[in-house]
Amino acid sequence: MNLLILLLGYLFGSFPSGYLAGRIAKGIDIRSLGSGSTGATNVLRHIGKRAAITVFLLDVFKGVLSILLAKYFQLNDSWQVAVGLSTLIGHIWPAWLKWKGGKAVATGLGVFLGISWQVGLATLGIFIIMIAIFRIVSLASISAALALPLIMYLSFETTNISLPFLVISLLAMSLVIWRHRENIIRLIQGKEPRIGQS
Repeated sequence: MNLLILLLGYLFGSFPSGYLAGRIAKGIDIRSLGSGSTGATNVLRHIGKRAAITVFLLDVFKGVLSILLAKYFQLNDSWQVAVGLSTLIGHIWPAWLKWKGGKAVATGLGVFLGISWQVGLATLGIFIIMIAIFRIVSLASISAALALPLIMYLSFETTNISLPFLVISLLAMSLVIWRHRENIIRLIQGKEPRIGQS
């Protein structure tokens, strides 16, 4: 059963919401435009706000659903972490899109909302604050990722958080930072576009 839920986590994560948005809305392959990501930011820039919001919510839901499924079948914390990671891997490397997916930000948010809604909302709060100040999605995503392990650690005393959840927060942070490596270079160079810029 555990391995089946692990596989379902990957399948949930690899549901190609951004790709489908491009095909349905404009008949395009979103991977051929902009950053090449299937995530909500690339969808926003090349398809529009409504499609981007839909993709964002679907990607968050994928993460939440995977963890809730693991909890429903009473998988222990380590297995919940494994399911969460499989969901992130599915989102980043979906088998049916030639291993070219998104950057795991929205799906990662969903995973951590499922693990601990307090941690998920606190991380989302960091993202929103950075967006409001700088209007750069990648900077907000990177900032939230960097803050995640600290938020998870600080939650040890107040919520039911165990060591495996701290581990997944570190792994998720590493994945998000790695997926944003090109954005980091542009941020350093002052070339990263703000919301509304191409």
